[in-house]
Amino acid sequence: MKQIIIATKNAGKAKEFREFFSKYGIEAVSLLDMEQDIPDIEETGSTFEENAALKAEQISLLLNKPVLADDSGVMIDALDGRPGLYSARYAGEPKDDQANIDKVLKEMKEVPEQSRTARFICVLAVAVPGEETIFRKGLCEGKITFAEKGEKGFGYDPIFVPEGFDSTMAEIPSDTKNRISHRKNAINQLENWIHSL
Repeated sequence: MKQIIIATKNAGKAKEFREFFSKYGIEAVSLLDMEQDIPDIEETGSTFEENAALKAEQISLLLNKPVLADDSGVMIDALDGRPGLYSARYAGEPKDDQANIDKVLKEMKEVPEQSRTARFICVLAVAVPGEETIFRKGLCEGKITFAEKGEKGFGYDPIFVPEGFDSTMAEIPSDTKNRISHRKNAINQLENWIHSL
């Protein structure tokens, strides 16, 4: 495999995948790099796996090339696993990181410190024409803060403290975040698959 399409228009995400695949001599091309306009794939699945597969398989079919797609979110134990699949649009449309954070903090106002456990989850789906889609999953365990802290990162980073740290994902340096993130953990799971190619 010489090239893989990364089904994202997020520059930060694309960079992370590009760096990973370049070690193996595989060129990772994101949807941002393509002249052809790829329509947004509606995420109608009921699991992270289904949503990631929908994106990877439909774009792979369209381009007849290997495609990697991911679906990710945050699952909070005290909220029965919410926001989960709806992490990006938890506070409704259009998606708004600040509104999502405000909603979570409001819902968790009365939840004590020891019950604020949560995890970021990332599921990767790789669709290769004529082959079965493969899945890899990465987690980053942590807890939800009582108030937001930090300017870096995006999404729920300002209210998520990863296990083993005293700072939120929005306070720690980006290279540290990228080393411990759910996406990085999922990407690491791809190593075995690449070696089997």
